Order: sequence, then C-alpha cells, then structure tokens
Amino acid sequence: MIKDIVYQHKLEKEDQFLKEYIYREKLDFAKKFIDSDLIKIITGPRRAGKSVAAFLLLKEKNFAYLNFDDENLLKVKNYDEIVKAIFEVYPENKYLFFDEIQNLKNWEIFVNKLKRRGYNLILTGSNAKLLSKELGTVLTGRYVPIEIFPFSFREFLSAKGLEIKKEEINVPEVQGRILRYLDEYLRDGGFPEVVVKKLEARTYLETLSNSILFKDVVKRYNVRFSQKIYDLNNYLNSNFSSEFSFSKLKNILEFRSTVTLQNYLSYLEEAFLIFILNRFSFKVKEQIKTPKKVYLVDNGFCSQILSRFSQDFGRIMENLVFVEILRRGYKPNKDVFFYKTKNNKEIDFLLKKGIKIEQLIQVCYRIEKIGTKERESRALIEASQDLDCNNLLVITWDIESEEIIGGKKIKFIPLWKWLLTL
Repeated sequence: MIKDIVYQHKLEKEDQFLKEYIYREKLDFAKKFIDSDLIKIITGPRRAGKSVAAFLLLKEKNFAYLNFDDENLLKVKNYDEIVKAIFEVYPENKYLFFDEIQNLKNWEIFVNKLKRRGYNLILTGSNAKLLSKELGTVLTGRYVPIEIFPFSFREFLSAKGLEIKKEEINVPEVQGRILRYLDEYLRDGGFPEVVVKKLEARTYLETLSNSILFKDVVKRYNVRFSQKIYDLNNYLNSNFSSEFSFSKLKNILEFRSTVTLQNYLSYLEEAFLIFILNRFSFKVKEQIKTPKKVYLVDNGFCSQILSRFSQDFGRIMENLVFVEILRRGYKPNKDVFFYKTKNNKEIDFLLKKGIKIEQLIQVCYRIEKIGTKERESRALIEASQDLDCNNLLVITWDIESEEIIGGKKIKFIPLWKWLLTL
C-alpha cells in the first residue's frame, strides 16, 4: 500500500515537469545550498508556490517526492516503512523532497534520522513558527530557511510577459504599462494561480482563506470556538495596515480572555494569514505593551473585503510595501517596526540592522495634496532627530524627487520603481 502511494506521488512529480513556471527570485539564494548537507526548509502560505520552487530547485537532480497533504500517507505509523517504499520506487537516490512536512507527526525526528544517514533533504511547510520551534530543538544549526511569498511585482510582470529593460525604464509608454499592471497587482495580489491562470481573485482568495483557516488553524490546533477565529480573521482583514490593542480587540469580538485572543492571533500568524508588527522602542517592555499593527500576506486579501478600493489606496500601498520588505529579508519585530515620535507622529516603517536604525519609510498615495507633503516630511524629520537616522524615504504613487526639508534630505520615489529596485 505504501509503495502504491509513493508511486502515485512520483506520477504527480513527473506531471509537474510538463508545465511551465515563472522563475522565483528566491531560487538564486536557494541554489547556493542545493548540494550542502544543510536541510533546505521552504516556508510560506499555501498556494504561494513553495512546491513549484522546490521542483525548480531540484530540476537537474534525481530526487524522490512525497506530499504529506496525502491523508493516506499520514496513517502510516512505522516511518521506516515510508523509507523502504521510497527506495523501492526511487533506487540509488540521495535527494528527498517532502512537501507540507508539518502534517507528519514528529516529522523532525524522522527528518533528523534521514539527515544523519547522509540524505539531502528539501522540505516545504505552510506553518511559520511551528517549524522554527521544532527545528530549534532537534535540528539546531543544521538547516537553511527559504521563505516563498506570493509573486513579487517583478515576478508578476514576468508572468504577464512584460520584461523591463533598464534602457526603457523612463519611456512614458513603458511606465504607463507598468502603472496599469501595478493597479491590478495592488487589487488582485500575487498568488500564482490568480495571476497565471487568470482566476477571479475574490472567489479564489475567499476559498483559499477558508481552506487555510480550517486546515492550518482549526484542525491543527483543535480550536473549540471556530467561529471566533473566523470572526477574528475577518475583522483583521477589514482593518489591515491599522493599529489595534489586545484589550480593544477582546472587547469588540467578545473573547472571554486576552490569552485566548493572543493564542488565536498566533495561529493566524503561523498560518501566514497575517503579520503583527510592534511599535519600535529601545525598551522591549514598551514594544510588548503598546498597540500593534496588522498586515496581510497578500494584497488580494485586502481588496476582496473593500467596497471602495480607491479610497483605501494608501492603506493598500502600505500593506504591499510591508510584504515587499519581508521579501527583502527583514523580519517583523526584529528588523522592521512602525514608530511614533515623541509628538505622536507615525512612521510607517523603521528598518534596522543589528542595533543601527537603517532607514525610515513613509508610504503616501497623494503626496501632492495640500498639506500632505508637509505632514509626512515633518514626521520623518522628527523621527530622524529621535533616532539619529538620516536615510529618509517617502514611497509615492508616481512622484519622484529629492528635497532638503527642515535641514534633512528626503527622497521621494514612485512605488513601481521602489518595487523593481533590488
């Protein structure tokens, strides 16, 4: 029986290589480790392209493939039987690709045993923190993490057949096409099936969200009050790029305790549905106590609940910028925060490396509106003085300039150009 399952997965693997895929930018990083004895862990939300990335990474290798979303495989109690079946179907093979490995009970012990036997392991998982907790105890220092999010804007343009040449970047017609696609990207997001297969985004993302909530939250954590977690997710989806406090959220959604609320929030984070961002302070205690901001993993989730897309353009841009910051390797509440000055002026994003504040970023749709440039600039100047950081950036819709304001140099850059800058 197990051999039949493994053989079926082999047929699925072979079918995958008959399709064409968009090259993922993260593969350049991942390829550096393909022959390393480190375990390659590819994490990210469901349907973001983790499996495809792994297939592309292993394209030139002879590898075995198992998908642990298969419930029949999860019924196996003796994992040595799985290993035996793998090598019946894939003889003389040293590369093992295990998809959605977090579904297998005590998977980390199984994987560690295979690593000790000298196998090259590539794993994917749709759980952000569970993997890191398990890896921290069993596989400390013996793995490399690779995060795959929905398509970046550059990948989105590639899927649309638009390759941007450096010498054409300032041609008005080219910029017009980029802005048209950016409007679509902001509205529908970057989940590969929405982009490549041209599926109707709202219906697809509603189904995906419900599937993730059931499979990766309610079922995994045996959530007793499932309606509560659906209500919480819907509320956060409606209030992305906005501040919240645990106590206020508890009262609005009528949770019995703040502890239960915080547990449910962590489940949504671990399933890659949301990210919770702290307000920066040099005092960790203050970071924990002050209100948070919430962002969504893909802009399609933002716009599917908005009735008036244009009126929320600033929030939508801000969410997109946040996820792109994560793509560039910054970690929430470690390398990226939001900030409020002593006079309570908000900075959308504070980026840091180690103890050094690296950059302060504001996101603004209509910077040319009366009073807007002054307001955004004043906040940056105050924060610059608070934090001793002079790298000040405003991401706009289509305005580009560099100005000295209040003795500080502030750079203004269009969103599309910032997204395409590596």
